[in-house]
Formats: sequence, structure tokens, C-alpha cells
Amino acid sequence: QVQLAESGGTLVQAGASLRLVCAASGRTASCYGIAWFRRNLGKDRDFVAGIEWNSGRTYYADSVKGRFSISRDKSKDSVDLQMNSLEPEDTALYYCACSKLFVQASSDGFQYWGRGTQVTVSS
Repeated sequence: QVQLAESGGTLVQAGASLRLVCAASGRTASCYGIAWFRRNLGKDRDFVAGIEWNSGRTYYADSVKGRFSISRDKSKDSVDLQMNSLEPEDTALYYCACSKLFVQASSDGFQYWGRGTQVTVSS
């Protein structure tokens, strides 16, 4: 089992920066990759960014390229999501998730999920 806990979400104004943290515990060695997803107002969970745990290879949704950056800290078993130039459209509940097999844009490929942290961007 892998436990994931997100933190760092809050209310900010458009243009601000925010850093989310995903703290992993348990059998973290089973995570091939960790990704961030977001869901807003009953919509499906959308892929935001992902990182392969060992190689550090990163993946981004087109909507956040150039603004968001994902990184991992192996010593802390954590994955950060640095979000810059936030827009009201970034408002969502942000989740981190662990995949034992690969990093992909579909949430179906992820076995473990955190409860999420709310990010609200005001205009």
C-alpha cells in the first residue's frame, strides 16, 4: 500500500505562484511514477503533470506547459508541483497519484490516490 497526502492548496489571485506538495509513505518503492491530476466542479480528473520516480522524466499537459513544474525529492519521498502565473481556469481540487507501471494521462493507470488539496484562483 502507498499513502499519499497533498498540501499547499489555498486561495490566490491570478498571476500568483503556488507550490503543492505530495508526501508519499508506505511502499513507495512500488511507484513507477507519480502524477498530479485536477478536477473542477464535477468534471473528470484531468492530468496536469507527472514524473517517473527513478529517471526523473517529466510529462505535462499542454495547458500548463511553461507555467507548472514537477519535481521529486527521493530523500523525502515527495513530489512537488510548482505552479506559476496561475489563472482562474487553474481552480480545481488537485490530487497526486501513484502508478506502479507507467506515467500516463489517463487516471485509470494510477492505483493510489491522495484526498486532494483545493486551489482557488481569483480573477
